Amino acid sequence: MFAITATAARPDDPLAALSLGEHPDPDPPGGWEIVEVRAASLNHHDLWTLRGVGIGEEALPIVLGCDAAGVTTDGREVIVHAVISDLEGDETLSSGFSILSEVYDGTFAERVAVPARNLVPKPDGLSFEEAGCLSTAWLTAYRMLFTRGDLRPGQRVLIQGAGGGVSTAALLLGRAAGLHVTVTSRDAGKLERALELGANVVVPAGERLPSRVDAVIETVGEATWSHSLKALQPGGVVVVAGATSGPNPSADLNRVFFRQLQVVGSTMGTRDELARLVRFLDVTGTRPVIDDTYAFDEAPQAFQRMLDGDLFGKLVLRR
Repeated sequence: MFAITATAARPDDPLAALSLGEHPDPDPPGGWEIVEVRAASLNHHDLWTLRGVGIGEEALPIVLGCDAAGVTTDGREVIVHAVISDLEGDETLSSGFSILSEVYDGTFAERVAVPARNLVPKPDGLSFEEAGCLSTAWLTAYRMLFTRGDLRPGQRVLIQGAGGGVSTAALLLGRAAGLHVTVTSRDAGKLERALELGANVVVPAGERLPSRVDAVIETVGEATWSHSLKALQPGGVVVVAGATSGPNPSADLNRVFFRQLQVVGSTMGTRDELARLVRFLDVTGTRPVIDDTYAFDEAPQAFQRMLDGDLFGKLVLRR
């Protein structure tokens, strides 16, 4: 079958490790199903794999891709949950959990094999392209807001870094759930786009907010950490799911204990959370922002766009 694979670890030139071509068909064990992929979306995780982050040379070559929507062999339209785990309940708490494209081949292929329980029915109202955006960035944002952040309608949330997959999802989900949403960015154009999508307030990165917030959605890390802590009202929570600018910020423990702030980690999401996210989108009409769509054999152009960073929303591969 045709697939898009990582063939080596290239920290300084990740696209040199990208390969398009023939790959063995999946041979699933018992309890797994094969999904014919109709659409899949890129995540920064794919670039990290090409750089060799979080994966050993012994696992390569491996098919890239975490997100997908497609059709099972018996004709069901489904969304693939990317977390592979043997833990019942919250799969993300297993010490040995992985996501597709780490231990098992990912979704950037004609077909992908996944455990049967990882399949969530796709509503008719969601296109394959929209559904193929959900199981990483959108699921991460959903868990950050409503599970780990425990936010309720009317509360205030700050989202650091407009334009990325998680931040865009958090903006749209937050507004649909009745949150007051503030968004930051260094890019004036991205701030303008955030306002168009419904942000209540937009603020240039690092500048003082009009009022403190109940929670911060933090995926940037070192560059925004101090600002995130200063933006919280006493008792507030910063939910952390990434550190794209660096993982070693100042802890600022005086502020944390004096204002009784909470620092909460969040990773991916469960199959049940994905099912709830899908129902939320189906009921509210909220849909992922898709920056652009590419054919599978145009994957190098899509990867270059992600590497350049000049995008707003998701990049989708379509078959």
